[in-house]
Amino acid sequence: MSGEIEVEVVYALRLAQDSTRLRLPLGTTVAQAVARAGLALRHPEIDLGPGRVAVYGRLVSGDAILRDGDRVEILRPLSADAKELRRGRALRGKT
Repeated sequence: MSGEIEVEVVYALRLAQDSTRLRLPLGTTVAQAVARAGLALRHPEIDLGPGRVAVYGRLVSGDAILRDGDRVEILRPLSADAKELRRGRALRGKT
């Protein structure tokens, strides 16, 4: 086994996706991978606070150690509350 892993760091925009594949040393953290990907430089609105980064859809902290093949996802705030949208549809009689 080599001392490297390959990961993908992704930031989903409204109409596009910014994705970067990286080869990194074993033991690299999520925060280190995000920094190496340079997404925060290209998208200064990115918030890397708690609840804003996931690996394959599962929330993780910046100090989580990555494994080979992981997909790091930088999450954007929701534009609408899903619970409120469902409540509004129910009040209008739609499913």
